[in-house]
Amino acid sequence: MKTDKPKFKRVAVKVGSNVITLPDGSLNSWRMSRLVQEIATLTKQGIEVILVSSGAVAAGRGDVPHSGKTNIIAERQVLAAIGQVKLMANYQFLFGKYGMQAGQILASKESFRDRLHYLNMKNCITAMIENNVLAIVNENDAISINELMFTDNDELSGLISSLMDCQSLILLSNVDGIFTGEPGSEGSELIREIDENTGDINQFITESRSGFGRGGMQTKYLTARRIASNGIDVFIANGNRDSIITDIVRGNDVPCTHLVASSRKKTGVKKWLSHSETFAKGAVVINNGAKEALLGEKASSLLMVGITRVEGSFENGDIVRILDERGNNIGLGKAQYDSEKTEQNLGQKVSRPFIHYHYLIMNKEQ
Repeated sequence: MKTDKPKFKRVAVKVGSNVITLPDGSLNSWRMSRLVQEIATLTKQGIEVILVSSGAVAAGRGDVPHSGKTNIIAERQVLAAIGQVKLMANYQFLFGKYGMQAGQILASKESFRDRLHYLNMKNCITAMIENNVLAIVNENDAISINELMFTDNDELSGLISSLMDCQSLILLSNVDGIFTGEPGSEGSELIREIDENTGDINQFITESRSGFGRGGMQTKYLTARRIASNGIDVFIANGNRDSIITDIVRGNDVPCTHLVASSRKKTGVKKWLSHSETFAKGAVVINNGAKEALLGEKASSLLMVGITRVEGSFENGDIVRILDERGNNIGLGKAQYDSEKTEQNLGQKVSRPFIHYHYLIMNKEQ
């Protein structure tokens, strides 16, 4: 049964390359126009939409033949630089038909590693929303290198939806969601809902990827599970279905996989930390007493007296991993000392905690 009543006030929509590009790598303007129409419809109903769109590299590939003169990374940067202009020009033209302004946000992992940069991005997107400008976010592939690249735009869309306190994240691909087997094969069924009590479904997920995207269903699922734990409803759906965005936002029954939002809410800092593991620059090993305190029911900071060893190098303010004596990764947080000062004060009682509770997250919370 269809309804026109919106279920969410602010949503992030991630569109994959496999949705908006044709087999030859050129942009699928018709599909883009349908998605833009849906977003415009929701916007005019007062719903705030943030669009995370792939497609720059694929769009560039359609115009720039392989020369063989550059390595894979450099070639990708060239394709992204050309394709991003083409991608945004198409979006600005299409949204302009509905009287909407669209603005570009290019992000890299560095944009999220530092909390000040993180908040600056939030302020920018907030200002765009307040001025009725639709934010279109993409990874800055033109300057990204392997260690600074997101797994794919699923990861980026998760960061953006968490950053902007969205109520839902819609991940659009070329399949209806997560199936119990290969989509389309005999006996394979769509998993309609996943919540905190659902067991591990990795056994159902294949590693196949689209021709132009970096990620696959595995990264979609991992991103979706993490975002749902932050209290955000996540939907993995088929972007080639007409009205898919509007139907999901209005709560209509459409084929997709819904990861139900956790009832446990995180603060802004905790949400930032829950996505920061890949940004960690070092680690500290703690003793069993400190481990018991951190994993207990009472909120605790990590004190210097509980640290037995430092691994790697880090600065004051960096994200560091917390390891137990067996080397298990049990949490992470924002250090208040650099690695050298930490080495000098191992096991000692000092005035400031190594990681204050407000800037610490344990694996049990993620």
